[in-house]
Amino acid sequence: MSDINTTPLVDVMLVLLIIFLIAVPVAIQTIEKLHIPIIKSVESKDKVENLLLTVSTTDDGGRSAGEPGYTGASRNGECRVYFNNITPVTAEELRDRAFKRLDSIVKREGGAEALMKNPDLIPQVHIRGDVNAPWRCIAGAIYNVQISGYPTVGFISNPVDPNA
Repeated sequence: MSDINTTPLVDVMLVLLIIFLIAVPVAIQTIEKLHIPIIKSVESKDKVENLLLTVSTTDDGGRSAGEPGYTGASRNGECRVYFNNITPVTAEELRDRAFKRLDSIVKREGGAEALMKNPDLIPQVHIRGDVNAPWRCIAGAIYNVQISGYPTVGFISNPVDPNA
């Protein structure tokens, strides 16, 4: 018999399909109940290497985003920074993780000189800040990523609806 046996291939593909159906919703989680400012903005080219941060605060009851009963950021709440929009980090963890991430990108691209020749390869930091997050929280996140070596920090906002 000269035909190839496709049964194992189909079995593997079905298992992979099930794994991806379970893994994708987990991978795209983000912070809910975040009120991002609505301003006119220019769309930027997003690179995989860009660092995404979400900055918010605890609510009036001291609960963080993602916890049951969270009512939204409070101006008097404690600052909360989420690395890659999911993982909550302290200021020290943010500096360490941001530095390690940037260091690995620089090494992968062949050093700082190689990145300086092609500035488009230099990763940026994109911050999603809650409207109610006080400036001290946003400024703290900016300070920590700039200490880590990121030269460019930008903000993500909701675009203005031209029809509204």
